[in-house]
Amino acid sequence: MLAAASLTDVLPALDATPRYGFGGSSELATQVREGSAADVYVTADPRLARELQASGDLTGVRRFGGNRLVVALAPGNPAEIGSPADLARSDVRLVLAQEGVPVGDYARRALRGLDLDAALDNVVSDERDTRGALAKVALGEADAAVVYATDVASLRSVATVPIPERAQPDVRYAVGLVRDTPGARRFVARLTGPEGTRALADAGFASP
Repeated sequence: MLAAASLTDVLPALDATPRYGFGGSSELATQVREGSAADVYVTADPRLARELQASGDLTGVRRFGGNRLVVALAPGNPAEIGSPADLARSDVRLVLAQEGVPVGDYARRALRGLDLDAALDNVVSDERDTRGALAKVALGEADAAVVYATDVASLRSVATVPIPERAQPDVRYAVGLVRDTPGARRFVARLTGPEGTRALADAGFASP
């Protein structure tokens, strides 16, 4: 099963049976196109699922759950970041996921929506997924990262600064079948049903 990195904790808690491969949704979409042996694809960008469905590489696409962006701060907040506006200061080291990765595109859209294009000049590392961006901050290798709120929930050493509602993108997840097998159908039904909704809510994800 191929799934967005932001789901690394919640999916095994929901169902420990599958063998998971977590990563950036766009990179995983490429694997599906190239004939991955996975049965299920789960993405943080429904657009990628629709493209795979249009090309015949994915079937039974369903949307579920959502997320929010936050600014994650290095332990102790040495850069003294108090609001997203501080990300535009020239002394701030910012980490984002790569362009083309959903969270990276969402983050850039949010910063531009706040008129913080200057913050993009402070990006010192483009990571492959949201967990990679967060790891740089947690290790103190950068001052801040824009990641999903659920990524930070279990890290006590990483504080966050909220991103205003007006700049929040509509982050939604989608799941589809790479191979239409009984096991894959059962997993999708479980993920998008009441049990999955509860597990996602407990992990801080938004309701469908």
